[in-house]
Amino acid sequence: MKSNSPEQLLWLMSFAAAFGFACWHTLINNFAVEQAGFSGIEMGFLQSLREVPGFLAFTTVFLLLIFREQTFALLSIAILGIGVALTGFFPSNLGLYVTTVIMSVGFHYYYTVQKSLALQWIDKERVPVVLGHLSAARSYASIAVFLGIWLSIEWLAIDYVYIYAITGIGAIVLVLWAWRYFPSFTHAIPQHKKLILRPAYSLYYALVFMSGARRQIFIVFASFLMVEKFGFSASDIALLFLVNHIINSWAAPRIGKLIAKWGEHKALTLEYLGLIVIFISYALVDNAAMAAALFIIDHILFSLAISIESYFKRIADPQDIASTAGVSFTINHIAAVIIPAAFGFIWIDSPAIVFYIGAGMAFISLLLAQRIPGSLNQLEALSRG
Repeated sequence: MKSNSPEQLLWLMSFAAAFGFACWHTLINNFAVEQAGFSGIEMGFLQSLREVPGFLAFTTVFLLLIFREQTFALLSIAILGIGVALTGFFPSNLGLYVTTVIMSVGFHYYYTVQKSLALQWIDKERVPVVLGHLSAARSYASIAVFLGIWLSIEWLAIDYVYIYAITGIGAIVLVLWAWRYFPSFTHAIPQHKKLILRPAYSLYYALVFMSGARRQIFIVFASFLMVEKFGFSASDIALLFLVNHIINSWAAPRIGKLIAKWGEHKALTLEYLGLIVIFISYALVDNAAMAAALFIIDHILFSLAISIESYFKRIADPQDIASTAGVSFTINHIAAVIIPAAFGFIWIDSPAIVFYIGAGMAFISLLLAQRIPGSLNQLEALSRG
């Protein structure tokens, strides 16, 4: 990467956003259970509430009438940092709901704009490679946070409130650095400033929708399984995520190169076949070590999902990217708003059913992935058509 390049800025922003969110995500189950007395129902509601700003991500296109995309991305990370910094001060139902929404507004607006900027600034041949590097950047940030959490809890006995505050402020400091250090980058192709839904993108929309459903099974219920069924402590969860991200920091750039070589069709087929096995195994597992192994493999498969954005880059009208980034985030979060709360009630009766439904979702995604053209020439023809 060249110094002060758009790609370098994308890397730093990915690091900053992940630095704040990793702390919130790692501690939230233990913090909510230990400090606010949450059960699966309250946790499901919290996670559904967290996804509401993602559902409203289509409004990004209107906000871009006021802000430049680069400025809006940095502002969004700062809002994320504020929400994280405040979380530990409000250990109650209402307090967690409010701080979660603040954090989530920044999180979802940032990732909407990041997707748009990456697809605009990076050549389509390099999209999966660069997205792999951005995934690695998120892992590097997460590794730093997880190590900090583990040391803070196990060795220094630091309270949740200080861990959240330090991490949130750290994300804001990185934003200020990016704002001062990098110039304002321009876009080669002006973007539409209106909502766009095109029939040509229908397969992309379907894949994004199912990806949102799959993500909730992992983020909400696989994590909660570790805490509720197997009794993982906050430091245990931090170590588990640490292992995930150490592996991902090495694997994600290589997976990006593999997608560029294999194509999106093969990569997504591998992901969804793996998910079917993983989700069924979650439903059946009774051993903590085996559950942890499944959790790690599940996280590795996440990197293959960048194939969906790589596929879109190949078929998209370049002027549609900013608008479609917001629309696709909203589509992704339709399921995300509904599933955590609805499945929270199913979880009370049978956690296994939640994961069997997840396996069914993975099977539907597998069928959709078979509709992606299997060769670069076919994709190029589709984009021209």
